[in-house]
Amino acid sequence: MNIPILLISVVLFFVLFFGIGFLLNMLLRMSWIMAIIYPLVCIWIIGQDDVKLIDFFTKPGVAFSTLGNEITSLQVADITILISGFIGAIFSGIVIRMLRKNGYQMF
Repeated sequence: MNIPILLISVVLFFVLFFGIGFLLNMLLRMSWIMAIIYPLVCIWIIGQDDVKLIDFFTKPGVAFSTLGNEITSLQVADITILISGFIGAIFSGIVIRMLRKNGYQMF
């Protein structure tokens, strides 16, 4: 993966999950909702090609072992991009907490 593509992807995932987390925090009034949901989103992103959602319930052994193989075969660039999204989700919770502490009430 090229360095410019990696940098753009890192910024994109950070901003994307910060924005989604910020909106969910405003609407649901739960500061850490996106930080809780984000690992599920990562699992869906990683395993969407090989494992269907229904396979986790019908064939859990095969589905989880396939997902484990997919996770261990991730490249450093992929892990960096996914971690930047998680940092964005956590940062949105921190910003919402700071805004509410300073008296801003969203919805």
